[in-house]
Amino acid sequence: MPEVLIVDDEIQIRRFLRIGLETNGYKVYESPNGHDAILKVAQRKPDLVILDMELPDLDGLEVLRRLREWTRLPVIILSVRASDVDKVAALDAGADDYLTKPFSMDELLARLRVAQRHAQPLAETQIFKSGPLQVDLSRRIVTVNDQTVKLTPTEYALLRLLIQHHGKVLTHKQILREVWGPEYVNETHYLRVYFAQLRQKIEDDPALPRLIVTEAGVGYRLIDEG
Repeated sequence: MPEVLIVDDEIQIRRFLRIGLETNGYKVYESPNGHDAILKVAQRKPDLVILDMELPDLDGLEVLRRLREWTRLPVIILSVRASDVDKVAALDAGADDYLTKPFSMDELLARLRVAQRHAQPLAETQIFKSGPLQVDLSRRIVTVNDQTVKLTPTEYALLRLLIQHHGKVLTHKQILREVWGPEYVNETHYLRVYFAQLRQKIEDDPALPRLIVTEAGVGYRLIDEG
């Protein structure tokens, strides 16, 4: 049974989340503030954390930064803050996903499932599949609808990075840092060019992408269709 820690100072939100999560097979712990959350993560070692940004003692971003100093467990931000700036800051600080209030329980459960899968490292020998896309990571072979697709080294590096974090939003800076290097984190025009090329090769309809979706103002996400 997967274990989830809910970090939120609103008791009504915690109660709503507890009911929904326990109904769907999760064991739930609760924290009303940031200091207690950090302590419970260390003591309980949950599988996932649902973290509010508005806490009475520590800002949620500070809680996230402190957790990322010693743990990589999946953290999903659940917040009323809906600006791109807040989303990018949380994702750059190490959040696995960002969901704004109000939200649906079905969407939260879907994000939790993706975060759980992402927490299991993708072996280099594993074949990744999502819809018509299949990538043999050990042999560097990409197929779409059973047809081999030739990618440039940079296009493959982008796709492989997205696969490593499948289902998770990667910010512009994260992608640029990983693929081109830290000195290129402001060269966002690179992404427009290379993602357009990559979509031309792997999407059935590049104008209406189903596999690589744009999170406006934030970054990109590879849809995990299993």
